[in-house]
Amino acid sequence: MLKITENSMRLRAFRRLSTALMLLGIVMEGSAPAPLRLLFIGNSLTVTNDVPAMVEALARANGERIITRTVAFPNYSLEDHWNQGDARRAIAEGGWSCVVLQQGPSALPESRMLLVDYARRFAEEARRVHARTALFMVWPESSRARDFDGVKLSYQTAAHEAGGIFLPAGEAWRVAWRRDATLVFYGPDGFHPTQLGSYLSALVIYQGLTGKPSVRSARSLVPEADAPVLLEAAAQALGRDGK
Repeated sequence: MLKITENSMRLRAFRRLSTALMLLGIVMEGSAPAPLRLLFIGNSLTVTNDVPAMVEALARANGERIITRTVAFPNYSLEDHWNQGDARRAIAEGGWSCVVLQQGPSALPESRMLLVDYARRFAEEARRVHARTALFMVWPESSRARDFDGVKLSYQTAAHEAGGIFLPAGEAWRVAWRRDATLVFYGPDGFHPTQLGSYLSALVIYQGLTGKPSVRSARSLVPEADAPVLLEAAAQALGRDGK
């Protein structure tokens, strides 16, 4: 009889311990921050070198989790995306933390008007599913370097008018060049980015959307010697360099 009682007590103790461990697991899982879910809407400037995947890699390197999805077609503007429909349908699925919008340089006044107009439209769609909007500033063709200021103004204005976040990737290129003019951000066609150019864009997007510096680089994506300059350039372009 004593043996049976001892076994029963051990069984009850084991069950209590199992229940406690299960509850602890639930609490720990529940306390983990939800990952950022980013929907990228753009064209080949986003797809080249897979900028969204680089953002995910930076998050992993810094102990965080970001999940991305991309709707992109070659040479597409936001107006093209609006009319084609896939981007709006993706937004409507919901569950997004932020919708990241990108089109061409848009330095000309008429291009700026269209960028602002469709950024507003997409921002309204994003608000319906409780998502924020961000504008991923790109860069002009290398032969039109004088247009950098116009590109910045267009994307900055669109972000402001849409109530979104300004992600000045193209401006970070200029900041980095002031520190090291030998950095190669343009690819062979003088427009699409090298891996280094895309990586700097990803740094700006990661830091701009998380509000945190990238303490660790995704080492497989960038030469170690270039990493400090790129980190500083991203922070300065975002106005987070402490100066």
